[in-house]
Amino acid sequence: MEIRKIVITGGPCAGKTTGMSWIQNQMEKRGWTVLFVPETATELISGGVCPWTTGTNLDYQKCQVKLQLTKEELFEQAARTMPKEKILIVCDRGFMDNKAYMTEEEFREAAVSVGLTLVQARDRYDAVFHLVTAANGAEKFYSSENNAARYETPEEARDLDNRLIRAWTGHPYLKIIDNSTGFEEKIKRLVNEIIMFLGEQERVEIEKKYLVKKPDISLLQQMPACRKVDIIQTYLKLTEDETVRIRQRGENGSYIMTETVKKRISKTRRLETERRLSEDEYLRLLETADPNMPVLHKTRYCIVYDRQYFDLDVYPFWDDQAIVSIDVTREDEEVRFPAGLEVIREITGEKEFRNSEILLKNVK
Repeated sequence: MEIRKIVITGGPCAGKTTGMSWIQNQMEKRGWTVLFVPETATELISGGVCPWTTGTNLDYQKCQVKLQLTKEELFEQAARTMPKEKILIVCDRGFMDNKAYMTEEEFREAAVSVGLTLVQARDRYDAVFHLVTAANGAEKFYSSENNAARYETPEEARDLDNRLIRAWTGHPYLKIIDNSTGFEEKIKRLVNEIIMFLGEQERVEIEKKYLVKKPDISLLQQMPACRKVDIIQTYLKLTEDETVRIRQRGENGSYIMTETVKKRISKTRRLETERRLSEDEYLRLLETADPNMPVLHKTRYCIVYDRQYFDLDVYPFWDDQAIVSIDVTREDEEVRFPAGLEVIREITGEKEFRNSEILLKNVK
C-alpha cells in the first residue's frame, strides 16, 4: 500500500475548490483513492468557535491545531484499513496555514501544545501546493461572490497570500502555482504537478544552478520568506549518471529523513524519485553508505522571491561563495534573483559543482 499526504493551500480566491474537484477526477482515473481532509477553520467558525468568541487568538489556534491533527490522524488510520493499493490524502490547508494568523511566539506555543516542533509540523506532509490569490496577477477575477466568508480586500488578500507562502517556506517540496496563465490552465498545472510528484508521469527535474558570492547571513535572516534548514547528506551510490543518497533535513535537532535517487538524462534534466524514511529505515541504509564518500554537512536557506523557490546552499569550508539552485518548468525560463544575491555565473551541469565533487575536493 502506498499512502501519500499533500496540502492544497493558497490565498483567497485562488481556485482551491475547483482544484480539489479536478484532483479527485484526474487521480481516480489513475487508480488512486482520494480522501479529502476538510478545512478545519471553516468547520470551527461555522460551529461558533472563532478567534473573536474564544478568550484569545491563541486559545482559538490551540483548538484549531488540535482538531486539525486529530482529523489527519483519523484519515491516515482509516486509509490503512482500506483494501487499496494507492491512497492520496489531500488536506484542504495544513498545519502551517495557521502560522499566517499568529505571531512567532503564539505559533511555537500552539505547536508545543500538540507535541510538535516546527519541522514536524511543516514536514509531516509529502508535498505542498500553493495556489496564488487572483488578487495577485488576475485582479479582475478577484471576487467574494462565491464565498460568503471572504471579506479581504485585494490588498489584504495579497498580504495573506504572502504570509501563507512564508509559513510554508522551508518545506522540501513546495510548489507555487501563479496566475501567469488563464484559470483553467492554472488548475491543469496544479494537477500536472501532483501527477508528476506521485510518479504517475516521469518526474523530470529541470534544475538551474548558479555560483554566487556568499551573502551576508544576517541579511538573509531578515528576508520575509527565508527559512534556514540544516542538511546531513550521506551517499550510498555514486556514478556519473546515478546518485543514491539519504538525508537528514531539519533544524534545532529535529529532522525528517529521506532517500533520493537521481538519474541524469541531460545537462539540465534529471529523473528523480524520493521517499520518506522512518528512523529505523534510515539507520539500516546508513550501514550501506559508500565508504569512499565523506558525509556532507551544509546549511540551506530556502527563499521565496517573486513566486520562485530558491535553495541557497552555504558550505562550512567556503568563506566567499555559495550555490543557488532553482527548479524550473522550462529550460529557457527566466530566473529573477532576490536583491542581495550577487551572481558570479551560471554553473548548471558543471560536474565540479556537484555536491559530491565539492565534498571530495574540500573534505578529507
